[in-house]
Amino acid sequence: MATPLVVSEVFKSFTMHLRDGIKLPVVNDVNFSVAAGECVVLGGPSGIGKSSILKMLYGNYAVDAGQILVDHKDKIVDIANADPRTIIDVRRHTMGYVSQFLRTVPRVAAIDVVAEPLVIRGVEASVAKENAAELLSRLNLPRELWSLPPSTFSGGEQQRVNIARGFITSHRILLLDEPTASLDATNRRVVVEMIAAKKEEGVAMLGIFHDEEVREAVADRILDVSAFSPRKAIAA
Repeated sequence: MATPLVVSEVFKSFTMHLRDGIKLPVVNDVNFSVAAGECVVLGGPSGIGKSSILKMLYGNYAVDAGQILVDHKDKIVDIANADPRTIIDVRRHTMGYVSQFLRTVPRVAAIDVVAEPLVIRGVEASVAKENAAELLSRLNLPRELWSLPPSTFSGGEQQRVNIARGFITSHRILLLDEPTASLDATNRRVVVEMIAAKKEEGVAMLGIFHDEEVREAVADRILDVSAFSPRKAIAA
């Protein structure tokens, strides 16, 4: 499928249970697609709904209406209406997510954290660790840290582990939520190169990048999320 991700007529609101069930609209009538080998960047001011869109696509947030269509194992899956088991399978095989925050099991070595997604997919542990080591080296994480749990690392070091974990697989779709936020200039350039390589592999990517230099380097086009803002609809 040349367009592995299609979002159609998606609406999202949050219910404020501590305020008499008031509904707070987040985004209205979200429509876009991401082609294979394309990196689309979500633009717009802070609080406009960019991260909420990524979380809806990944199945973390339910939607009020609309479709989120993913080409998964040669079938079209609607994330908006999929059961939890299907969403987990999509995450395992088709759609990856890279954020600026690392959440892992305590006391697990960094190299095992990075290798885990491959092991889950049936890759031999030794091969998965070799691939993990290659990515950690590329991201300039000191070798002496590889056997330590990432919970002891600095924010930038944790983020490099998170990036390596997200990029180690061959997911057809990658969601990128500020993956370079805590990185220095050298490692930002490495991530830009890794994104370019994923494009060459035909991976469809949707991301948020507040760093203007990174955004300009990776974006094939910028999708202004302000167009989906309910505040705009109210003002009109």
